[in-house]
Amino acid sequence: MMKLYGLGPTRSLRALWALQELDAEFEFVRVNILAGENLHPDFLRLNPAGKLPVLVDGDFVLTESAAIVMYLAEKYGDKGLMPADLKERAQAYRWSLFAVTELEQPLWRIAKHTFLYPEDKRLPEDIALAKEEFAAMAAVLDRHMDGRAFIVGNNITVADCVTAYVLDWGNENGLIDSFPNLNAYLKRMYARPRAPQRIAEAVANLQS
Repeated sequence: MMKLYGLGPTRSLRALWALQELDAEFEFVRVNILAGENLHPDFLRLNPAGKLPVLVDGDFVLTESAAIVMYLAEKYGDKGLMPADLKERAQAYRWSLFAVTELEQPLWRIAKHTFLYPEDKRLPEDIALAKEEFAAMAAVLDRHMDGRAFIVGNNITVADCVTAYVLDWGNENGLIDSFPNLNAYLKRMYARPRAPQRIAEAVANLQS
């Protein structure tokens, strides 16, 4: 049985979403990064970067959440999470990469300069710039989503599993209020019966 190493509100939610949409059998292994469990030698053997999530499928170990989603979609190719058509598949790759480069990176910068870096290394001006960059790229996706239910084609794909989490992260920062298409998309995605917890709920569960 596959194992997914992860924790609550982290990007583990992306991989968890794919696993649930695919109805795959797996074991979730909780790694408490707040307690430093990700720095334990046993975990570092799985991912020397010490980050979540990690998927273990037999003797195969895979890190990076978007890569895990794509691997799972290929593994369960008959489930439709990866488009069969070459051009649609290319678009799924395109928007997945757009999410992790153009949307996610500004959010990481905001997080780093808000609470991850020591106070003496935080740059308020970088937060402002990152918010501007996120908004500019969110506007691109908002226009793309006009009249669309899913990012690519007429069914959920890897692009949705990767992107919906990022948009929820942006929502936690109050950055998608002015994008009606993205707000509607986010509500539709998390209304799916196999959607994972939203970030706020996962954070609350960590603290309970």
